[in-house]
Amino acid sequence: MRVLVVEDERTMADAIARGLRRQGMAVDVAYDGLQGHEMAYVTRYDVVVLDRDLPGMHGDEICAALVESGALTRVLMLTASSTVADRVEGLQLGADDYLAKPFAFEELVARVQALGRRATPAAPPVLTVGDLVLDPARRVVTRAGVTLDLTNKEFGVLEVLLRARGGVVSSEELLDRVWDANTDPFTTTVRVTVMTLRKKLGDPPLIETVVGAGYRVPEAVVAS
Repeated sequence: MRVLVVEDERTMADAIARGLRRQGMAVDVAYDGLQGHEMAYVTRYDVVVLDRDLPGMHGDEICAALVESGALTRVLMLTASSTVADRVEGLQLGADDYLAKPFAFEELVARVQALGRRATPAAPPVLTVGDLVLDPARRVVTRAGVTLDLTNKEFGVLEVLLRARGGVVSSEELLDRVWDANTDPFTTTVRVTVMTLRKKLGDPPLIETVVGAGYRVPEAVVAS
């Protein structure tokens, strides 16, 4: 899941980003409204965690612009005000959810995860191909009943490939969906991650390389 945190309180923004990354999410951070608005249009995020009172460009304007663009991005609006009127106003602007400061981090994570599920086309809660089972909610992958020990990036790559339902996913798209903006676009990290993931998945091989296009997991894989 790709998340953008737009929050001018740097300590809070960085803390939110660190916490979401520990949950396996790819997270970018903007510290003012203008930067956040630009980043939200350059990259398609699943969820934007958006502070309402921002310098440069108000959170309300960013939210309204995202809604008007028709993007699938979901918006979780943060505010220091907890009045009903403010919550209603934020939701009327098009925010998908609203969280008042201070908040419990566990609740923020749960809300971001719920919004992330709504930001992508409907897919089975548990993704299955042959004897491979990936449970996004529990972040567990098994093959032939054996639990696999995957890194966050390996899990993310596998989830993107399975959600493509047999379609080809390019290295660029994997980099965009699983890694954050600090990753060098010319890095070999995608190729290396796919290589280690293949080894962990074992035989018969599941991930195919489509030369010049990317990778795919055929839906018709049959377990031996």
